[in-house]
Amino acid sequence: MELEPALFQENERLARATDERRYVEIGELAFERGGSIASVTVAYECWGELSKSKDNAVLICHALTGDSHAVGWWDRIVGPGKPVDTEKLFVICTNCLGGCQGTTGPSSPAPDGSTYGSRFPEITLGDTVEAMRRALRGIGVERLYAAAGGSMGGMQILEWTVRYPGEIEKAWITAACAAHSAMQIGFNEAQRQAVLRDPKWRGGDYPADDPPANGLSVSRMIAHLLFLSEASLAQKFGRGRQDRAPENAATDVPSTWHPRQFQVESYLNYQGDKFTKRFDAGSFVCLTKAMNAWECASLGGSTTEYLFTSFASDWLYPPHQSEQLHEMALAAGCESRWVNVELPYGHDAFLLDAEHQGRAVREFLGT
Repeated sequence: MELEPALFQENERLARATDERRYVEIGELAFERGGSIASVTVAYECWGELSKSKDNAVLICHALTGDSHAVGWWDRIVGPGKPVDTEKLFVICTNCLGGCQGTTGPSSPAPDGSTYGSRFPEITLGDTVEAMRRALRGIGVERLYAAAGGSMGGMQILEWTVRYPGEIEKAWITAACAAHSAMQIGFNEAQRQAVLRDPKWRGGDYPADDPPANGLSVSRMIAHLLFLSEASLAQKFGRGRQDRAPENAATDVPSTWHPRQFQVESYLNYQGDKFTKRFDAGSFVCLTKAMNAWECASLGGSTTEYLFTSFASDWLYPPHQSEQLHEMALAAGCESRWVNVELPYGHDAFLLDAEHQGRAVREFLGT
């Protein structure tokens, strides 16, 4: 199979051409594990038109380091004529609570003018759902025709369908799980420790112009290895080496570059360093903790119809976890379908595959 070039262009795919974010204030939010914030802001974007009967609203929930710009990071899935068709549906995507792309998080200014930093409360995915739910009500949406999300996004949707039965008619969950395994908890901990052991972490109270960038960069290198597959890395890089500095070496080459460096080393260093320009270390720490703590023991009480998709080469969120979710949905008396896709791209396949999972989504949503 021909290699998918976009698989190795994450930061490029996430770059915005324009900023179309909107903001809604949801008031005071009390957090499940204690603490509160007096005024929480949620950033969101929307596409399409809400029908007069308000029965065509679809919520998109992003993965760990995504944002509200779903037509960018999920450009093969969301848009005019695409599986989540913005010509037929009113599509909303919010930036997650605790994030760093417009929604209140650790890097947001506190009432005293400094950032929340270490004072930001420990969050749960239940808190993130509550913030999204209030945000939707703030823009006039009280019931969803559908919700869709992958990885952490899928976990939040599952939480919503159990916490508030009847509010989501259809849910598409891709490359997700009911709870992190010991391996997944360990992966997150290794990435988090790269940040926490950076001397510039300063207990979470670092200045915006001097963040723990080295630790966050290393963390992202680990993540890139988890997002891809052995086959895709072998096909793209093999044991190839860099014979010369990149063309943009004068302005945008990692300081770690050296002659005869393995190509995969150069790739990881470049992507890790680019990531630190768009994401906050505090957000990474608080959201990975929330993901590790979350667990969906049962879908009992849910009235949602589910579609689960997974990818055979995804070793971060392996297919058996989606199969388990499908079985949980059936056990709860819900309609459910599970589709496992044979693609060699690893976990990031859920962001790029519009053919196989896209076909299942079109049938599921009637688009």
